[in-house]
Amino acid sequence: MKPFLERIFPIVGWISTYRLSDLRGDLTAGLTVGVMLVPQSMAYALLAGMPPIYGLYASVVPLVVYALLGTSRHLSVGTVALDMLLVYGALSVLATPGSQEYIQLALLLTALVGLIQLAMALFRLGFLVNFLSRPVIAGFTSAASIIIGLSQLKNLLGIPITSAPRVHELFWNVLQEIDKIHWPTFLIGTSGIILLYGIKRWKPTLPGPLIAVTLAALAVWKFKLYTYGVAIVGEIPRGLPDVGLPPVSLERTSQLLPSAVALALVQFMNVISLGKTFAFRFGYSINANRELLAIGSANFLGSFFKALPVSGSFSRTAVNVQTGARTPLSNVFTASVVFLTLLYLTPLFYYLPIPIFASIVMVAAFGMVDIQELRYLLHAKRIDGLIALLTFLSTLFIGIQQGILIGIGLSVLAILYRISRPHVAILGHIPDTQEYRDIRRFPEEEVLPGVAILRIDASFGFANAEFLKDFIARVVKEAKEPLKAIVIDASSVNDIDLTALEALDSIARFLREKDIELYITGAKGPVRDVFARTGFIERLGRDHFFLSLHRAVEHLMKKYDLQFRSLEKASNAAGSE
Repeated sequence: MKPFLERIFPIVGWISTYRLSDLRGDLTAGLTVGVMLVPQSMAYALLAGMPPIYGLYASVVPLVVYALLGTSRHLSVGTVALDMLLVYGALSVLATPGSQEYIQLALLLTALVGLIQLAMALFRLGFLVNFLSRPVIAGFTSAASIIIGLSQLKNLLGIPITSAPRVHELFWNVLQEIDKIHWPTFLIGTSGIILLYGIKRWKPTLPGPLIAVTLAALAVWKFKLYTYGVAIVGEIPRGLPDVGLPPVSLERTSQLLPSAVALALVQFMNVISLGKTFAFRFGYSINANRELLAIGSANFLGSFFKALPVSGSFSRTAVNVQTGARTPLSNVFTASVVFLTLLYLTPLFYYLPIPIFASIVMVAAFGMVDIQELRYLLHAKRIDGLIALLTFLSTLFIGIQQGILIGIGLSVLAILYRISRPHVAILGHIPDTQEYRDIRRFPEEEVLPGVAILRIDASFGFANAEFLKDFIARVVKEAKEPLKAIVIDASSVNDIDLTALEALDSIARFLREKDIELYITGAKGPVRDVFARTGFIERLGRDHFFLSLHRAVEHLMKKYDLQFRSLEKASNAAGSE
C-alpha cells in the first residue's frame, strides 16, 4: 500500500524520516519566504492586470498541492513575473484589465494551463520542454524581463498610458504622456527602487519588498498622500475566496488555448530547470513527469480557489534554500503566512501605494536580464547566439508569444539544418597507432594514396542522403590523384532509413562506373541489421564490410600494394603535378 501511495504522493516517502531539525529548517524558510511572497504576489497580480488580492489567492492552495505532489525538496512555488506578463499578453486583447470579464478569463486560463500540464503528465510528454532550448530561454527571458519592467512605467510615473506588448509601442505611449508625470507617485516609486537596490546590495538577507511596502504605506498614511492623487490599493476583501469552477465557454477556451499551451511549457521549463539545479546541488533526483503532475494539479485545483497560474520562483527558491528548507513542507508554511494574512491582515494593505508595487516588479524584472548569457552564447557557438539574439529582438519588437514561438521555430530549423548537413570528416592515419582523425585538425597524419576515408558524424536518413551523395561526388572530382577506393567509417551512425540506403546503392553504382570500390566499416548492430534485411550486404559484397577501420585499411594496402605517406609529402606531390 505504501509504495502505491508514494507513487501518487511523494510526501509519503519522506515524511516517515522527518526530523525535528527538518521542521526547524522548513519552518524558518517557509515563514521567511511567506513574508517575501505577500507583497510580491500582490505586485505580480497587478502586473497581470488583476486586482492585488488574486495574487494572495494564488499563494495558498497551489502551494499546499505542490507540497503533496512535488518531487523537488527546495522549489518555492507561487506567482512569477514572467508568467504574469504572459497572462497579461494573452488576456489584454480579449478584455479590459481588471474587469469582471478579464478576471473570469484569467481563472479559466489558470484551469486550462493546469489541464494541459496534467495531460502532458498523463501521456509522459515531459520531453516537449526540450524544444525550449537554452538560447530560446536566454533570449526570451531577457526580453520579457525588459518588457515586464517597462510595463510598470505607467504605475511608476502615475500617467494614464496604454500598455503594449511591444517595447517600441510602450515607449511611444510613454512619450506621448510624459508631460503628465504625477510627481508624488514618481517620488514614491523611485524611492522604492533605490531602497530595494540598496537592501539587495548591502543586506540581501533582509526582506526588501516587505520593508519597502511597509515604509511606503506608513508614508502614505502619515502624510495623507492619497489626497494628492497617489493611487492606493484601497479596500481588500478579508477572508478566503469562494470556491467554484471558473466560467467556461467554448469560444473563450479556443481563444485562450494557444496562450495556455505556451504558458504551460514555459512554466514546466522553469520548474524543471530550477528543480534540477537544486536537486543536483543537494544530491537527489526529481521526476519530470511527476513535476508536471504536481504543477498541473496546483494550477487546476488552484483555479477553483481563484488562483492565478503558479510555477517556480528563482529568487524565492534561493531564499528558501538559504534559510534552511529541507522538504516541500516549507511551501505549506509559506501558504500559512498568506492564509493568516487573508484572514486577519488585509486591512493593513489599505494605504499601500500602487507605485511601490511598480518598483518591486521593476527591480525583480531588470535583475533577470542576462546580457552575459547572450554574450557567452554568441562567443561559444555562433548559431546558438544568433537564435538567442533573434528570440530576444522578436520578443521585444514583435510580441511576447510570437517571440517564444519564433525562438522555438528557429531552434527546430537549426536542428533540421544540422541533420541535413552533417559533419563529414576526411580521415588520415596517426603514425604508430591504429587511430584515424580529421586531417584538417591533425596535420601530422598520413594518407593512403588513392584512398579517401570518410566518417559520417550523424544518423543517416532521408534528410541528409542527398548531401552525402553530393559530398562523395565532390571528393571524387577534387581528388589530386585517381581514387581506387572510398571507405565510409560508419561507427558514428546510429540509424539508417531506406531513403539513405537507396542513396548508398546509388553511391556504390556511381563509384563502380568510375572503377572505385566502396567499403563500409564499423557499422553498428542496428545498421548492419538493415543492411542484411534489405540485401545491401550481398549487393555491395561481403568482403566490402569490416568491423574496424584499421582492418579495412590493411586490406586495401595489401590489395593495391599501398604505403602511407605524410600529408606534407602528399601536398608536395600534388604541387609538382
